[in-house]
Amino acid sequence: MASYASRAPRPARAPSVRPETDVPGSPATPACFILEHKRRVCSTLERRPGRADAVEQIRWAHGRGVKILAETCPQYLVLTADRLHVPGFEGAKYICSPPPRDEASQQAVWQGLASGVFQVVSSDHAAFRFDDPEGKKRHGVGASFTQVPNGIPGVETRMPLLFSEGVGKGRIDLRTFVALTATNAARIYGLFPRKGTIAVGSDADVVVWDQDREVVITSDLLHSACDYTPYEGMRVRGWPTVVFSRGEVVVEEGKLLVTPGRGQFLRCGRPSSLPA
Repeated sequence: MASYASRAPRPARAPSVRPETDVPGSPATPACFILEHKRRVCSTLERRPGRADAVEQIRWAHGRGVKILAETCPQYLVLTADRLHVPGFEGAKYICSPPPRDEASQQAVWQGLASGVFQVVSSDHAAFRFDDPEGKKRHGVGASFTQVPNGIPGVETRMPLLFSEGVGKGRIDLRTFVALTATNAARIYGLFPRKGTIAVGSDADVVVWDQDREVVITSDLLHSACDYTPYEGMRVRGWPTVVFSRGEVVVEEGKLLVTPGRGQFLRCGRPSSLPA
């Protein structure tokens, strides 16, 4: 541990919304430490690093040849810790792990997406309802954040937010958008080329995207059973219009056209290498 500490970049203190240990690389890099000392014979997926120093630690590990992959989520690209401090119990809508940080950390994550530090953008969808005694208010509106169900909804807003804030504002290109949302995950979980590409023999999973459509995100617009969205009122440019699954139109203009039970279980295979 001392050897690792002398070489790895040290983290800054985390905001008071979450206590932090004094372990070098915490909380994002125990995996970096383990893989470094296993002589890089395996790989792992590091989930949701949201701080600028965490991004730098993963970049440092890549430079040493450590086989570590990383994912992030939209909340670390468009939300900040300020949302946790809104009046009343409203801040509970933004409680997730790790919590959103500051604008400098946002910028670091965006740079990590563009430079290849991150391979996947997921949603980490956790649809705890807000006005529900079994949801965020399970222990009352005066509860400590440690008693509030942890996580936020986001599966339906993942791609529009990344496209609008990333491709639309020149932070990432279209090829990177496709890799982060589809191709890389298919490769990592051994589903490529059945999934993650448009090719002869692959499943015809295709999204038709209107890059100019402007949409204001509201809870009423979305289809989750959750009663709120942490992105309420955000305007995005670019929205899916038609979704094909295995060659069949399953969603068109926001309407689901198939019935439950159509999905298929996909058994993961051996991961395939990611493009350099």
